[in-house]
Amino acid sequence: MGEVKLIGSSGSLFCTRVEWALKLKGVDYEYIQEDLLNKSELLIKSNPVHKKIPVLLHDDKPVVESLVILEYIDETWKGYSLLPQDPHERATARFWAKFVDDKCVIGSWQAMAMQDEGEAKAKAIESVQELYAFIEKQIEGKKFFGGEQIGYLDLVMGWKTLWLSAMEEVGNVKLLDPEKFPSLHQWAENFKEIPIIHESMPQQETLVNYFQGGLNYLRSLETNKP
Repeated sequence: MGEVKLIGSSGSLFCTRVEWALKLKGVDYEYIQEDLLNKSELLIKSNPVHKKIPVLLHDDKPVVESLVILEYIDETWKGYSLLPQDPHERATARFWAKFVDDKCVIGSWQAMAMQDEGEAKAKAIESVQELYAFIEKQIEGKKFFGGEQIGYLDLVMGWKTLWLSAMEEVGNVKLLDPEKFPSLHQWAENFKEIPIIHESMPQQETLVNYFQGGLNYLRSLETNKP
């Protein structure tokens, strides 16, 4: 099926979900570690619009944006199915995947990054938890979002298993309380037990450093604004 390369960063939740998909499909690939502070010519050439990771190179043809890459992988390599076969279920999975990336990931980052420890931060945490409540309803009574085996939405949600706890540590916040979200908590435990998932997870310390470094960089940009 051609040569496959993945341009990514080891701490990126968006890159890891692509790695999970490739491994579930049994696809051999070369991982190219990107320096996000000194972006390579290959990354800029492959994703000239956003200049962001991840980028999947399939026979040197680039595919960008992690959700798009997941669908490309599912359509290109047969066998293990990531998206449901039913058109409505497939559309529903896409809706919630976009909701997770556009709302939950960004909201969690904003709550983590907020330096104010008062009412503003409390409201930010409450807002994020209201978003998680929608996801909690989607997983109630299920082992995985994909049913009895993990699928597209499980890979998209996979960041909650480890990346979220790193965010919580860096931001000194508690966003996903097991008592408030018991179904999500149990899903995360089930998800982490899958060997392919567990083996591809970075260390907690790596993620804490990843988020802390990103946060420090953004704050330095704010400080140095004219």
